[in-house]
Amino acid sequence: MSGTDPAGVVDEALSVIARYDRPDLDERLRISRARVLDGRVRVLVVGEFKQGKSMLVNGLVGAPVCPTFDDVATAVPTVVRHAETVTVTLVRRGGPDSEPVRVDIPAADLAAHVCEQGNPGNREGWSHVEVGVPRPVLAGGLELVDTPGVGGLQSVHGAATMSALPSADAVLLVSDASQEYTAPEIAFLRHAASVCPTVACVLTKIDLYPEAGRIAELNRGHLAAAGITAELFEVSSTLRWHAVLTSDTEANAESGFPALVGYVRKRVLGQADRIARRGVVHDVLAVTEQVSGSLRAELTAQDPEAAAALMAGLTAAQERATALKERSARWQQTLNDGVADLNADIDYDLRDRMREISRLAEDELAAVGDPTKVWDQFSGWVQQEVANAAAANFVWATQRARHLAHKVAEHFSSDRDQLLPALRNDPSDALRSVRALKMPEAETWSIGNKALTGMRGGYMGMLMFGMMGTFLGFASLINPLGIGAGLVMAGKSVGDERKRIVTKRQNEAKTAARRYVDDVTFQVGKDSRDRLRAVQRDLRDHFTQQAEQLKRSLAESQQAAERAVKQSQSERAARQAEINAQLAELESVRQRARALLTAAATTPAKAVAS
Repeated sequence: MSGTDPAGVVDEALSVIARYDRPDLDERLRISRARVLDGRVRVLVVGEFKQGKSMLVNGLVGAPVCPTFDDVATAVPTVVRHAETVTVTLVRRGGPDSEPVRVDIPAADLAAHVCEQGNPGNREGWSHVEVGVPRPVLAGGLELVDTPGVGGLQSVHGAATMSALPSADAVLLVSDASQEYTAPEIAFLRHAASVCPTVACVLTKIDLYPEAGRIAELNRGHLAAAGITAELFEVSSTLRWHAVLTSDTEANAESGFPALVGYVRKRVLGQADRIARRGVVHDVLAVTEQVSGSLRAELTAQDPEAAAALMAGLTAAQERATALKERSARWQQTLNDGVADLNADIDYDLRDRMREISRLAEDELAAVGDPTKVWDQFSGWVQQEVANAAAANFVWATQRARHLAHKVAEHFSSDRDQLLPALRNDPSDALRSVRALKMPEAETWSIGNKALTGMRGGYMGMLMFGMMGTFLGFASLINPLGIGAGLVMAGKSVGDERKRIVTKRQNEAKTAARRYVDDVTFQVGKDSRDRLRAVQRDLRDHFTQQAEQLKRSLAESQQAAERAVKQSQSERAARQAEINAQLAELESVRQRARALLTAAATTPAKAVAS
């Protein structure tokens, strides 16, 4: 059994505590072991439309796992992970009480389901596609997610990607060398850096653009100006693919991929491994400390002079542990009040952002005149602004939720470190549940309608002013005065009708925009409340379980001390030898656990083929 193997250390701890009949501590270690063995390290590959994300994933994996076309974009997220054989599985998220729907398909049919050409707008409703391939680069637990670029980072897809950031161990922002970073890309990076532990930038297609080096320097300047700490890698997926097919080491080096792979190995997989090891160390030390505490209490109680003080201390500690489970406990109050405040703040922030979008939309419609002439640009702008607002609101909620979790941990126990549960959520589909923003059916204004309106106005003008002309000496109703008035009235009638129709269209467009914004507010607000309730449940269950474990450990310590007081001298001597042996055994496990952190600093991360 290796002392530097996290799963092996947990197994040893499980074996050592088996004799103490503590199923609660046993379950805690088994959860820790499952977390280590899962070992998945998720890397999101994000970027605007047609920037080379799928080619980048193919280059990293060394296999054509993501379909690529010159003029067709990815419509469904593709999750690439290790498998013994090539597998492709379509996944559709189920309802609240149902399992996801999984459909295995041949690899040759993948493009028909993940690309815009075969599945426009993801009308089939797949949440993602899982592709398994036997590649060494993925064997260490690396999981690459090729996200859709349809509509850009400020689209519905972009908002869904933003909501998935907390579940990622790293983010790679992909942008080609045709131009420097845009404002949406910098905004996305700023949001990503605030909720994701590792963010890097990849400049693709450097072989196609002679000014790629200058673009890279400009991008580094933009990152520095925005205060974003992220490395930038310049790569050519075409050269990488050529190197994969021909085993050309020079082309592989020129592609820039070795540096990117090295970054993934050291910073992404290495960081995830260190986090996993810290989690194991925390759980093993916490569990063995509770068992050791009971043994030390029994050992101390064998001294009659120290027994009384020990019992008093254990009674007080047990009362504190009992109080931690009560609803009136400080951490419970902090959690409940914090979630209530957070719900109110997040809801206010969302409504404030959406109200501002509605106001700007109405001002824009009032200024453009006939909305039917600019509807495509206007609706795209509204959807973009709404996606931005939803993404910003989600990022803020994530930051506040994490801050609340740390605050609750401090109030739960100010004298010891707490390993917080991973507050991760599935990507949000809130915006996809909103009905599309469509221009209402406009009242037709054809040439025939114009002529009829003009004739109606002209007839009334000719009739009124023609009669006035008879008083001035004209012999007929059809006279120059009546004809002139009829022409003027005809033009005025046409103009007034045009204004009425345009005003009606503006009002209908404003109503459609308000309805769309209201729908988004409703769906995103519901999603935010659900996420915060999940955070509240996770934190409540986590700390309640910790309090129950602590209370039981203290109770057993008290019982062991009481038994020790009643033992005879010979029984105490024999028991003392047993306790010392068990404490030594537990200390051996603790030393192995501590060694994990030292090994993490000196042992290379899981191998990744370059």
